[in-house]
Amino acid sequence: MRTWFLCKVKYAKENEEGLLKNISEQYMVDAVSFTEAEAIIYDRLGSQIRGDFQVTNLSKSNIVDVFYYEDADIWYKCKICYLVADADSGKEKKVTQYMIVTAADVKEAYDRIQESLSNMLVSFRIPDIVESPIVEVFPYEKDEVAEQLPEGNFRPLSEVEEDQE
Repeated sequence: MRTWFLCKVKYAKENEEGLLKNISEQYMVDAVSFTEAEAIIYDRLGSQIRGDFQVTNLSKSNIVDVFYYEDADIWYKCKICYLVADADSGKEKKVTQYMIVTAADVKEAYDRIQESLSNMLVSFRIPDIVESPIVEVFPYEKDEVAEQLPEGNFRPLSEVEEDQE
């Protein structure tokens, strides 16, 4: 299961008049720890933001899933509610989860969440959709891990096991 971290970043940005103005933006990162989330933010934003920036807040997010569509850049936070039966007692329990989706407006966000969750086996409601302050989402990318490995005599585990037999 993914762990999403919300990262608030503060930096000076040049406005239309050429003056520097301090702004704070939120980013979301898929990471296994706070340390990794902060490292990813510094790595990704180091090339995007000119000058110094500071991570002012880092917290675990309650987001369970992210649906990205390339045609939109506004993130909407959607509250999803559904009922599940408890296996032991047989009673129904209400489950609430939060997901984010890119869309042009609230109606499109609603339609996209409906489409993305259409394969759920239980019926669900979407009682709330709000525009999120998140600027960008950095999902886990497998290629990054491979690039971080030092040079060496690395072989797949299956080859090593074959050699030992």
